[in-house]
Amino acid sequence: MADRSPRRAPSVRRAPSSSGRRLAFAAVAAAAAALTLTGTLPSAAAEPRGPRDAVRDGLEQLVTDDGFPAALAATVGRDGRVRNYTAGVADLRTGAKVPVDGQVRAGSNTKTFTAAVVLQLVGEGTVVLDAPVETYLPNLLRGEGIDGRSITVRQLLQHTSGLPNYTDHILESVLGKGRHTYRQPRELLDIALAHEARFAPGTSWEYSNTNYVVAGLLIEKVTGRPLAEQLTRRVIDRAGLRHTYFPGVGEEGIREAHPRGYHAAEPGAPLEDITELDPSWGWSAGQLISTPGDLNRFFSALIGGRLLAPAQLAEMRTTVKVEGPGWRPGTRYGLGVSSTPLSCGGLMWGHGGDTPGYHSVPGATDDGRAATVVVTANLAPAESLAHADALLDTALCRK
Repeated sequence: MADRSPRRAPSVRRAPSSSGRRLAFAAVAAAAAALTLTGTLPSAAAEPRGPRDAVRDGLEQLVTDDGFPAALAATVGRDGRVRNYTAGVADLRTGAKVPVDGQVRAGSNTKTFTAAVVLQLVGEGTVVLDAPVETYLPNLLRGEGIDGRSITVRQLLQHTSGLPNYTDHILESVLGKGRHTYRQPRELLDIALAHEARFAPGTSWEYSNTNYVVAGLLIEKVTGRPLAEQLTRRVIDRAGLRHTYFPGVGEEGIREAHPRGYHAAEPGAPLEDITELDPSWGWSAGQLISTPGDLNRFFSALIGGRLLAPAQLAEMRTTVKVEGPGWRPGTRYGLGVSSTPLSCGGLMWGHGGDTPGYHSVPGATDDGRAATVVVTANLAPAESLAHADALLDTALCRK
C-alpha cells in the first residue's frame, strides 16, 4: 500500500500522499511506464455543473490527460459539507458510469486500521509498544539478522524493524499466474524470513509490508480472535463505516457498486481488467475494501480522537523521517499513519494504498477537513500518480 503523502504502500509501492504506503510495487512501476486506452472515456461528475471546481477539473484531467479509466473523489470541507465526484468510466468494456463513492480495494490504508487495533490493545494494557515481538509471538521471527527478541512492537508499526518486504518477491505472481491463489499469513511471513534483514532494528527506516503481517498475527495471538473480526468490531463499526469490509477467505470480488481495476502487463500494452483476485496476499497490510467517503470518515475519526485514547493517539502521531525515492518532501511516518505538509499550511494525516487495479490517497486535518482521491490503475507512470496525489492537496487546500 503509498501518498502525496508519500508514495508507497501494499498496497503497492507508493505510499501516497498519504499513501505512504505503496505496497511496494516499485519493481513493476517502471514496467508499466505507459498505459494505453482505446476509445473515448466520457467524464461524469457526481455534482451538477456549476462554477469551475478544482477537484472536478483535476479528476477529469486524470482521465483525459493521464489515461486513467476512472477517477473518484470525496471531500469534506471546512464547513463540513460532503462532496462526491467521479470522472471516466467504471468499465472499459461496457462504458458504464462510475458509481458515486464506489467501493475500491484500499490497499495499504489497511495498515492504519491494523495499527489502530494494536494501539487499542496498548491502551487496554495487553500490549506494550516497546516490548519485544518475542513477548507475544515467541520463536516466530528468526532468520539471517532477524530476531524477534530485538524487534519491538513500535518498530513494526513504524517500519523501523529492518524486516525484508515479502511483496518484493511475490508481485509478479500476484499480477500473473498467482492472482487467484490463496495465501496464509504465515506463508507471507516465511517468504520474508527467507531473506536477510535490511538493517538492525531501530537504526533506519524502510517501508515493509511484512511488519504489518506480523502485527496482524500479534492481534490474533493476543485477542484469541480472527483479525477480520477485530478490525470490524474495534474500528469499522466504531467509526460507522457502512461500506468497508475485510474480504472473507476465498472472496475475490467486490460486494457493492464499484469501478473495475486495471493494470498494464508491460509498457505500451492495453489495460487489463484485474478486478477479481484473491486479496489474501495483502492480509493485515492491504486487504480491506472501502470507499472514498468511508476512508474520509475513518481518518477523521482516528485523527479526531474517536478511536484511540489521547496517549495512544499521541504515540501514533509521533513520527520519524521517511527515507527513499517517491516520498513527498516533508513526509514523516508515525505508527501506521503519515503526516505531510500542505501547500496551504499545516499537515494532513493519512496513509494511502496501491494494490492491483487501484491507487488511493486519503488525508485528514486536525480542523475537520478530509479528502480521498482514487484512480483505477496503480502501476502507472510516476508522473501520472503524482497528479493524483497532488489533487489531494488541492482538495484539502481549496477555499
